[in-house]
Amino acid sequence: MKISEGKKLSELTTFRIGGLARYFVRVEDVSDFKQAFLWAKERGVKLLVLGKGSNCLFDDRGFDGLVILNSIDFCEKAGGEFRVGGGFSFSRLGVISAKEGFGGLEFAASIPGTVGGAVFMNAGACGQETAQVIKEVKHLDLDGDLKTFGKGEMEFGYRTSVFQKMQGAVVSATFSLEESLEAREKQCEKVAYRRATQPLTEPSSGCIFRNPQDKPAGLLIEEAGLKGLTVGGAMISDKHANFIVNKGGASSSDVLTLIDRVKVEVEKHCGIELESEVRVIPYE
Repeated sequence: MKISEGKKLSELTTFRIGGLARYFVRVEDVSDFKQAFLWAKERGVKLLVLGKGSNCLFDDRGFDGLVILNSIDFCEKAGGEFRVGGGFSFSRLGVISAKEGFGGLEFAASIPGTVGGAVFMNAGACGQETAQVIKEVKHLDLDGDLKTFGKGEMEFGYRTSVFQKMQGAVVSATFSLEESLEAREKQCEKVAYRRATQPLTEPSSGCIFRNPQDKPAGLLIEEAGLKGLTVGGAMISDKHANFIVNKGGASSSDVLTLIDRVKVEVEKHCGIELESEVRVIPYE
């Protein structure tokens, strides 16, 4: 395990925004995680576990601590159960499972995160979500204790889970899927729809706001006339209004200013207060 200094966080997030991490390490198994946690504890250094950084917005100054990149990257199949590492690509898992004739993770294809991130956020799309097909999760806490969580213990909600209340890392997850001859076809349809309606080829963190009960956030933003609104290098996508895209050189402050502008304008327009779902990570 090699801990380095001065890693560019813009290289580790889908937003392509962020300064330098004071310390950085890539871990590939539970033993590495335990060493990294102990290293940070002994030095009084705060830490952050990261997957693909697809729902993160780092400060322009970076992160004054240790960023641990979860690279536990395995995939084991037994019947309809897929046991995968927390650092395994969630999109890749969706494609593999659908190609092998199992349904439940069709939505995962084209979601640019890891399995650990999907569990942490209860990722979802197109009417499906992670909670529907999860069986168990192994989580490592900062003291090095490994605990197995059953489905009923994970407290899943809309883009939430019990793991957001904890410190540590999702090191593996097991998904229980049903056989489906239509899984791959359905998946291709979902991917085609997302590519046609979302700016998947531009740097972003995915959807910025949680959807209110009555109407999707993107539609509210569009109805307020905010598509294309720009602050610095950050812009409300003209393809899908619930995406902020980095048009080049966007800063964290550009994005946060734009988020605040959207909240104000949408509330003026329809009286609904939008709630951001992007994970804003402070420097200190």
